[in-house]
Amino acid sequence: MSTAQPRDLLKPEVLAELGNLDLIARAVAEGFLTGLHRSPFFGFSQEFAEYRAYSEGDDPRFIDWNVYARTDRTYIKRFIGETNTRLEILLDASASMGYSSGGAVTKLQYGKYLAATLAYLASRQHDAVGLMVFDEQVKEHRPSSSRPGHLQSVLHAIDRATPGTGTEFNAPFERFREYQKGRGLVAVISDFYFDPDAMLEAVRPLAYQGQDVLLLQVLDQQELEPELRESALMEDMETHERMEVSPTFMHARYRERIRGHIDALEKSAMRAGADYFLCNTRDSLGDALRRYFTFRQRRG
Repeated sequence: MSTAQPRDLLKPEVLAELGNLDLIARAVAEGFLTGLHRSPFFGFSQEFAEYRAYSEGDDPRFIDWNVYARTDRTYIKRFIGETNTRLEILLDASASMGYSSGGAVTKLQYGKYLAATLAYLASRQHDAVGLMVFDEQVKEHRPSSSRPGHLQSVLHAIDRATPGTGTEFNAPFERFREYQKGRGLVAVISDFYFDPDAMLEAVRPLAYQGQDVLLLQVLDQQELEPELRESALMEDMETHERMEVSPTFMHARYRERIRGHIDALEKSAMRAGADYFLCNTRDSLGDALRRYFTFRQRRG
């Protein structure tokens, strides 16, 4: 068992040593929630959060009279309250998600850590949780539920995900719309090597349906800022097409193209009424989780 401190349990390389996905989800949640102390993220559970000075208009039922008796000062107890919503996680398990550069976890592994932690946090909050794992088709589907034992079913499905074939968003999104009847939060975890306009057409119906959509793009550092010292033969992990590239191309034109793709995705997300966030597999999961909580607060 790792002796890492809670804040270290947000680092992908530390999580990789834990192995068990259930343990990883709990460890990440512990590390993240420790960092939420005295933060603005209320609305998570019924646990006590902190005190603050009483202000005119506050509900007097939340005054802590024991503190008043000791200090002669009036303080309000703040709690992290329940929301009881529905969280649907769509996890991309296409072939390209199996990529990693030296020392980093694969994009799929990072996505699994993130998906498992979101499921764990939502379940702890008594939210219904659903899951779809997909590549060109839906590989695993767990309809949303808050029943006892459902979280373990979701975590096991996430844990079984392995890199598959190509990427196709229409199949999982059509399945989702078929089964999803009420409103909720939808978190899509993918590298989004997909045409931004096609992605827009897949996501937009969810917004029309009243869903709140968060797109979490997971990329490796070498995909964002490749370091190539000599020409190399590159192979597409999904189409298996090959192309010889030079260091000059990778440093200039490739970086320009990947930046353009990311910008186009972000703009498409905005047009679809969705939120977008870029995740680097070398970064702490804390940034992605904070974005998710901000998203929940604003949508709540």
